Amino acid sequence: MTQEEDIAAEAAAAETNGPTHSGFVALIGPTNAGKSTLLNRLVGAKVSIVSHKVQTTRAIVRGIAIHDNAQIVFMDTPGIFKPRRRLDRAMVTSAWGGARDADLIMLLIDSERGLRGDAEAILEGLKEVHQPKILALNKIDRVNREDLLALAAAAN
Repeated sequence: MTQEEDIAAEAAAAETNGPTHSGFVALIGPTNAGKSTLLNRLVGAKVSIVSHKVQTTRAIVRGIAIHDNAQIVFMDTPGIFKPRRRLDRAMVTSAWGGARDADLIMLLIDSERGLRGDAEAILEGLKEVHQPKILALNKIDRVNREDLLALAAAAN
């Protein structure tokens, strides 16, 4: 098959299977909340580096999850924290820019750390962002169920 025939076959398949839907989801949160690990799991492949060291993700990493006629582009953003140096400011600006460019924002919070420190500042900053938001709590196996409910209520 030639390239033109491949494109025509894909277009015909898309027409018979219905419309295609797509969207962008920004994964944001404090440093070491587990955004890169979540991206890798959602996409089903290792597309983002995972490390216990803070600020491993320094630029937005994109991964695409495809299901039937839908595709979601997940954007793993650098962790949001209080910047001290120019590189820090650039990374935090990149993360907020990714959030503003997305159709949906998924805020990932480490349940063990809760809303202390950077998570509180992120929640405050999200008030100025108008996209729909989803709260995702990570590391829930290390926290009591009652504490998780209180954390979710406080974040919402």
